[in-house]
Amino acid sequence: MIYPYILLIFVVMFYAGNILVGKAINDIPPFTITFLRLLIAFLVLFPIGFRSAWKYRKTFIENNKPLFLLTLTGITFFNTFIYGALQFTTSTNVAVLETIIPVMTVLLSAYLLKERLKKIQWTGILLSLIGAVWVVVDGRLLQLATFDWNIGDAIMIGAIVSWAAYSIAVKKFMPLFPPYGAILIMTGISVILLFPVVVLEWTLINVPVLATPNYIVSLLFLGIFPSCIALIFYNRAVELLSASQASVFLNFLPVVTMIGAYLWLGETITLVQIIGAVVVMTGVLLTIQVKGKKQEVSTNVAS
Repeated sequence: MIYPYILLIFVVMFYAGNILVGKAINDIPPFTITFLRLLIAFLVLFPIGFRSAWKYRKTFIENNKPLFLLTLTGITFFNTFIYGALQFTTSTNVAVLETIIPVMTVLLSAYLLKERLKKIQWTGILLSLIGAVWVVVDGRLLQLATFDWNIGDAIMIGAIVSWAAYSIAVKKFMPLFPPYGAILIMTGISVILLFPVVVLEWTLINVPVLATPNYIVSLLFLGIFPSCIALIFYNRAVELLSASQASVFLNFLPVVTMIGAYLWLGETITLVQIIGAVVVMTGVLLTIQVKGKKQEVSTNVAS
């Protein structure tokens, strides 16, 4: 079944754009970026998800704890950690650290969801990890420890844990909710939670001037593609595959980010980076060749 992998390719493209755009506008405070992109996402999702959200409102109330777990890990905390990290560190370092997400997701899936992967899939995950790191450090793996790590890299640990936890929660709890209604509610909750934090941020560092074409276009992109479409696609892919198999596609991020930097930022692509990209693709292909033992989850509501 090729459909979920097509969805994941788009997810990677949108999240790579998220890193590039987030870095380009990192002079905007991180909570402000997260709040505005989610506000835009909420407005876009409202006509799509309101009907199902209202219809299944009792389901959301009865399952409020899983709903808050999904909201905090996948939307509120993950986005804030990403933009917070980009305030202090490079997009390269962010890309390096994001390659840890699939490994952590696999470990959590094995422990919490009892997912079982075969040796060839573990080999694929390891290959994709090595290839992704190879790309962003330009083949200098032995010099990884000498990278200019800083507080931004420490903040990225929060993003890694958040997204790995979200991937597990999606597999376990998302079938309880209608997909569009769930993302609308989750986004709305995040907007409410972030509003007082943004007001405090503006009080401390002044209200940023956002009425420029660059900021407007960038925030619209972040609000529509990574916040709405990518999340819907990723949730669906996890539902069809497993948390482990879906998350390993995130190791394509450095490769796609590299291509984006070449096309839009004028950066060059080296032979070493091409080799790393091939290694990543080989690892991902090995991982998705064989399906692991998946946990059966009953669906309580219709899509």
